[in-house]
Amino acid sequence: MPLIVTETAGREIDTIIQQQGLDANKICLRVGVKGGGCSGFSYILDLTEVQKDSDECWSYSFNRRAAKGAAAGGEGAATATATATAVIDQAGEPFTVRVVCDPKSYLYLNGTTVDFKDEIMGRGFVFNNPNANSSCGCGSSFSA
Repeated sequence: MPLIVTETAGREIDTIIQQQGLDANKICLRVGVKGGGCSGFSYILDLTEVQKDSDECWSYSFNRRAAKGAAAGGEGAATATATATAVIDQAGEPFTVRVVCDPKSYLYLNGTTVDFKDEIMGRGFVFNNPNANSSCGCGSSFSA
C-alpha cells in the first residue's frame, strides 16, 4: 500500500514550498522513521531534492483553492445597511506533491495517511499509521 497524503496536507506542503521559494518541480516530501521518541520511533518529514533509486515514490495531484469574494448589501426600512462577503471554493491551479520513503521506513509506514490539522489545540502534520501498536500522546512517535 502507498503512503497517502490528504488534500489538506498536500496544500500545506505546497504552501511551505512556495513560502520557502523552493522549486516545486524538484522538491519531494521525504517521509521516514527514526529510532527515538517516547514510544520507540519518531516520524520524519523533510523537503528534499534527493531521491534515491531504492526509495519508494508516489505522486499526488491537487488543485490550489481559488477564493472568489462577492459583496452583497441591502437596506431595509428597519435595518441599517449590511455588507456580507461570500466565499466560493473553485478549482485553482493544479500542483503535484511527490513523496519518497526509504525501504526500511516503508516497512513501518506502509498504508500510513499523512494529514494536516489546524485546530485550536494545535497545528501540524498528523500520521494515521495502521502499523502502530501504540503512539505517544502528541502523535509524533509510535511503537510497532
